[in-house]
Amino acid sequence: MALNERLSKFKQQQERCQTTLSSIAATQASTTKSHNAPRSRPANAPSAPAKQIQAIKFSNDTERLQHINSVRKSPVGAQIKLVIELLYKTRLAYTAEQINEATYVAINSNKAVFDSLTNNPKVQFDGKRFSYKSKHDLKGKDQLLHLIRRFPEGLPVVEVKDSYPTVLDDLQALKASGDVWWLSSMDSQEDIVYPNDPKSKIKLDADLKQLYREIELPRDMIDIEKELLKNGHKPATDTTKRRAAAQIHGQRPKPKAKKKQKEITKRTKLTNAHLPELFDLPR
Repeated sequence: MALNERLSKFKQQQERCQTTLSSIAATQASTTKSHNAPRSRPANAPSAPAKQIQAIKFSNDTERLQHINSVRKSPVGAQIKLVIELLYKTRLAYTAEQINEATYVAINSNKAVFDSLTNNPKVQFDGKRFSYKSKHDLKGKDQLLHLIRRFPEGLPVVEVKDSYPTVLDDLQALKASGDVWWLSSMDSQEDIVYPNDPKSKIKLDADLKQLYREIELPRDMIDIEKELLKNGHKPATDTTKRRAAAQIHGQRPKPKAKKKQKEITKRTKLTNAHLPELFDLPR
């Protein structure tokens, strides 16, 4: 409210000053005209161009001041978002004064904003300047590939997607060149990238392959699930529970597949064999 009152008073002062200046300009013009009228000018004297009196205009900054007021009265989270968007898009380091000029967020005069910004995991503060902070400090495709190769079990894409502006383009390029495997899912937050290092490829002997093929698996699914549990793996199925439920409730019959009706086209041969009465002609 205080800022709005000041803006209103400022606007009224502008109008009064403009009126005063206009009256002064009109008075000076009439005075100059009366002084120049009786004077005789020499015949050979050059004619001086008449001076045009321009009205002085005050800059109307009301809209900008209203915007500043709305930013500084907004919630702390909204102000932090403005600052982080600036740091993320530009990837430059800013002082508090520079951030104020760019976003109108007054960090030094708002302790809540300052504390929230310095404690934000996406913001780096060196005591003077603020900059964007990603989980992995990468500068280009070579550093990105080096990082991925350090995670043979897979690296979530969400951890590197904000490292630098073109990181996703570089990931696509590494995938196209065969340096990495990028496994996507319905939720982009769960995408994982794996290294495809040629050094990790192993050549197996034919004897070892044959030994692997000769290993017999248990016939019963229950025995397979027991072996998985014995080796510390959780089976995706529970055959014992499924069979017990089938005995109690009865096994559901499998639905019969519906026969697909043939579509009638121009090449379909139509007969009347199913209408024999049509051929019972009177004798």
